[in-house]
Amino acid sequence: MNGRMAPRNVVEEPVPAQGSVPQEVEDSEPEFKRSPQRIVWRNVVLMSSLHLASLYALTLIPRSHPLTWLWTMFYYIFSALGITAGAHRLWAHKSYKARAPLRFLLALMNSAALQNDILDWSRDHRVHHKYSETDADPHNAKRGFFFAHVGWLLVKKHPDVMEKGRGLDFSDLYADTIIMFQRRFYRPLILLMCFVVPTVVPWYFWGESLWNAYFLSALLRYCLLLNATWSVNSFAHLWGRKPYDKRINPAENLSVVLSAVGEGFHNFHHTFPSDYATSEYGWHLNITTVFINCMYYLGQAYDMKKTPDRVVQMRKQRTGDGSS
Repeated sequence: MNGRMAPRNVVEEPVPAQGSVPQEVEDSEPEFKRSPQRIVWRNVVLMSSLHLASLYALTLIPRSHPLTWLWTMFYYIFSALGITAGAHRLWAHKSYKARAPLRFLLALMNSAALQNDILDWSRDHRVHHKYSETDADPHNAKRGFFFAHVGWLLVKKHPDVMEKGRGLDFSDLYADTIIMFQRRFYRPLILLMCFVVPTVVPWYFWGESLWNAYFLSALLRYCLLLNATWSVNSFAHLWGRKPYDKRINPAENLSVVLSAVGEGFHNFHHTFPSDYATSEYGWHLNITTVFINCMYYLGQAYDMKKTPDRVVQMRKQRTGDGSS
């Protein structure tokens, strides 16, 4: 059994690369409007505190139970899938469909990731794809590495993000009862799933101290996951190969593939955004695709969209950079 076995919907004509520059302006550099940046000091304090706490957490590793290390790694993947398989591939791109039990599980996993609720995350991501590398892109990589990685969260959004976003259709997100349930109860859900559960499990089941469990399984795990998600916006939009479309910023970046459980095949993803695997290689180094396919075999995921190999190869020859 391999990553290309599960039946899926075939996308004969891929969606145009949403990160690419329109043909009529392809040869000209866009002019970016700059407005005075308003720093969100609350986010600056919170992010700084989280990273300082995570540095301290590293000193606790030798004094913690090995099972706590394993639990922290498991919960990292668990919460990451709430972003990758949930908010990203299911809700933002609608690249596959999921039955209610899986959608509810993904909403809990997403709450464990604490990266805004599904509605806000998916809405921002659709704007990002539609207006990639412009001021309407929430984390425009052309404003530099720091801005694309974390700076965009430390300042008010550019007015273009709000203005252009109002022109997109998000009715499907508002119509999803599980999304709206999570949005309504988001604060208690993130308190439970992001902090209480990862802290209590090591303490209750193998006697880890609450102190160690909180700093390792809750704070350090959360900080690492945030940076892995941010790396898709920064590293994978600035460095890597472009075998599918050399005209766009998104690139194939192995370090991001590994840290973001399969989301680093980014040149492919921006070229074929409706492909549920975000890669032509199936399960290869792609934990998220493995998860979705397993859910298919359990009857919880269906109608997975996949771009035919012949379309992928033709696109490589036409717009790729020649790398493999």
